[in-house]
Amino acid sequence: MRPVVGYRPLAFFDCYVSFMPSMAARTFFPQSAPRHPQSANSKENTVNALVQFPDTEKYARAIRASKAVRWDIDQDVIRGRSFDLSKKYLPDGLSLVAEFEGLSESERRLVSQIQGRTYANVFGLVERFITAKLLDVTGEHALGDQNALEALVRFSDEELKHQALFRRINEMMGEVMPSGYRFDVDPDAVARVVLSKRTWAVLLLTMHIELFVQNHYRESIAPDDQLSELFKDVFLFHWRDEVQHVVLDELELQRHDAMLSDDERDHGVDDFLALVLAVDGILQAQAKADAIYFADHCNRPFDGSGREALAKAFLKAYRWQYIFSGATHPRFAKFLEGILTAAQVERITSALTVLT
Repeated sequence: MRPVVGYRPLAFFDCYVSFMPSMAARTFFPQSAPRHPQSANSKENTVNALVQFPDTEKYARAIRASKAVRWDIDQDVIRGRSFDLSKKYLPDGLSLVAEFEGLSESERRLVSQIQGRTYANVFGLVERFITAKLLDVTGEHALGDQNALEALVRFSDEELKHQALFRRINEMMGEVMPSGYRFDVDPDAVARVVLSKRTWAVLLLTMHIELFVQNHYRESIAPDDQLSELFKDVFLFHWRDEVQHVVLDELELQRHDAMLSDDERDHGVDDFLALVLAVDGILQAQAKADAIYFADHCNRPFDGSGREALAKAFLKAYRWQYIFSGATHPRFAKFLEGILTAAQVERITSALTVLT
């Protein structure tokens, strides 16, 4: 049996076993002295931001990287190919197919394909609000650092291309997969909810997403030779862009964070947690929809308890993919360690504990 890459159930969940926030905080986010003493006012923080975070060379490097990896959907990614139902789409380390009990080989492959389609759709969904927020923060550089301006304009353009790619992939999968698949989430409605929250929280959620994209590709998708080559290429080219995007995420989040008072940052934590819970609500609904689709296309019946078990297994996989694999990323933990107080870290950890 091929080892599951990228998922270690016991190692991942051991920090939550006791459901004690203090213990979870020590494991989930290593503790150190808070970065922020009692802050002065926002005006003083703004001055510090101007002095501390020009980072023009980092933005320039992002521009060079963007030019170097520039790709086209048809010529570089799809190249006249179509999806093959004899292949898996999402790897076992992300689909957590081992958590689905009693499935045949063909049923395990169907789980992979369903989750692979949802994986593409979720990214198309989140990149709608990421693009909108990027356009918002890009304007802050219009009369300032032109390297920052160009880097973020390129970032926005690449996110628009990703949205187009994932719409195309959903259509292509729909041409070969059985009818009845549903992803009934309005990306504009979701974006409006997300964008109603504070910029700090939206930027933090964006960085969280783009960090787990990198791990998913490197640790699970790239090394799995059982996957559809087309599916692997979709996320290879996506990953190439996200490598520099996460650098820009961190630069913009640092720049924005430096302008906040302690109270504003604390409200940002509230908004971030609200966004995580909103994401979880979407995942719960999609897990139920995907469980129904799977059960309807198996050559055997599932009773009520069997369908409930399917939905739980899909939800566990989706929470791992879109919440926990990012929240446990070392770079994400280190970043939060540097900007939040111990109490704020505990609030985040406690909220995530509920989802386990």
